Amino acid sequence: MRSGMSSATTPLPMTKGLMSTNNPLYKIAIVGPESTGKSTMSKYLADYYHTIWVPEYAREYCERLTADPTIEDEVNMFYGQLKLEEELLPQANKILICDTTFITVKIWSDQLFGYTPDEVLQKLPDHFYDLYLLLDIDMPWEHDPLRNFPDMREHFMEVWHTELKAINANYVVISGLNQQRYDCAVAAIDSFLNSFQ
Repeated sequence: MRSGMSSATTPLPMTKGLMSTNNPLYKIAIVGPESTGKSTMSKYLADYYHTIWVPEYAREYCERLTADPTIEDEVNMFYGQLKLEEELLPQANKILICDTTFITVKIWSDQLFGYTPDEVLQKLPDHFYDLYLLLDIDMPWEHDPLRNFPDMREHFMEVWHTELKAINANYVVISGLNQQRYDCAVAAIDSFLNSFQ
């Protein structure tokens, strides 16, 4: 979708925003296939909304590995991401921007090992995000030693759609290059926040 933001699902009328209803804190997840600008987008949005963002724990974890990740590593990354998010949550200002989510562990586990550990599957429903921004694959691929599948971006885009629909996620596809991409993301978040005013 190269024309910018497009609604992939009908926005949900309810949210599980944290804190009290008078001062809610919303969790917004930035997700998508490899090389779609998730970390750059997360930093931009955190700066724009004067809040903080949760980095992708898996990147730091994988940089320390001396061999290919195992299924145990995937579980470790799941718990590491969870802990990092819990640690940063109190510092957020109205919204918490999350660079990827725990669903990523499921996607990579399924791809690399053919299954996801039960302990991850059982805990996934407990971690709710009020809005997902699914970044489109219209950006050029950028080589990175930690990226693996440059020829499977379309496949993983479909996987993300499937996984988000499976949990009835409130999500929007974000397309476009450079500032247009950022503007589409801001428009999606503003539309979500304005729906509660």
